[in-house]
Amino acid sequence: MLEFFKAGGITMWPLLLFSIVALAIAGERFWSLQTRRIAPKGLVNQVAQWEQAGQLDARRIQELRRASPLGRILAAGLVNRRHERAIIKESIEEVGRHVAHDLERFLGALGTIATASPLLGLLGTVLGMIKIFSVVSTEGVGDPGLLAGGIAEALITTVTGLFIAIPSLLLYRFFRARVDDLIITMEQEALKMVEIMLGERERDATGRGGAA
Repeated sequence: MLEFFKAGGITMWPLLLFSIVALAIAGERFWSLQTRRIAPKGLVNQVAQWEQAGQLDARRIQELRRASPLGRILAAGLVNRRHERAIIKESIEEVGRHVAHDLERFLGALGTIATASPLLGLLGTVLGMIKIFSVVSTEGVGDPGLLAGGIAEALITTVTGLFIAIPSLLLYRFFRARVDDLIITMEQEALKMVEIMLGERERDATGRGGAA
């Protein structure tokens, strides 16, 4: 393995760094983007129970804000629950934008790694080819060992760059889709809370019942 790394030349060092960073980001995102950490189930129902029991005070809202990203969004709406729907919605959307930005943390770096790794591999290929042509121009084609070193450098860096880029790109797409799903879930939960706080769900149910 060490000989393989050495044969790749100088561009193997940044490629090694890219692989370590990509693995670290993947592990952190897998840990952080769990539904139970972002949007715990039953949180809106818990808030509704606190409201009905008269327990939804500043301390509860602060605990909710610290508990999860969804809790931050719900807390923003609860602080303004005595105001009009437009104000509640605006406060939720403002905090929601910050939460969405936090969920996308490190994904830009992962996407950059997926894009830059093949370019670094190509750079290594070019350097290897330059080495080959230098050997041919000075030594001729009589020393196959020197030629083999340049060819190895050219091929190894290309393969390594692709080996890093392909899983990095797949992980980037996976985490982007995961973030989008979580954002939609939080939007639905926030809307549900607003409707419960304003009594709109009960009115809708009554209206449908009357129409029937």
